[in-house]
Amino acid sequence: MMPKYMLDTNMCIYLMKNQPASVAARFAECYFGDVVISAVTLAELQYGVACSVNKEQDQRSLALLLEDVPAIPFDIPAAAMYGMIRYANKDKKSDALDKLIAAHAVALKVVLVTNNERDFKSYPGLVLDNWIEAH
Repeated sequence: MMPKYMLDTNMCIYLMKNQPASVAARFAECYFGDVVISAVTLAELQYGVACSVNKEQDQRSLALLLEDVPAIPFDIPAAAMYGMIRYANKDKKSDALDKLIAAHAVALKVVLVTNNERDFKSYPGLVLDNWIEAH
């Protein structure tokens, strides 16, 4: 089964801390495997756990998230897309990890779910959705 949605790091952190009903309702519309995260996002989340003062609790929260939202390896098509996305935004020096996540979503042809649309809007070919805002 091909995924339909990829959560960005910001959305994962929000889910792990808040578990909002609006997002739970969106998840209820999905089957297992419809929603994934990039291995790049997993790396960012693992860094967050390493920096946390509540490492055990945050590692448990991350493990629970991964039970419902599997991490997908960053692969060759994602790397190829990264080259195009980075080139299209070569004047924007920051957000290297966001560019990798965006490239991964574009390569998989999935919607990137974020609460940080401003940071992703300039990436070509990327489709965004915000599950926190009212639809």
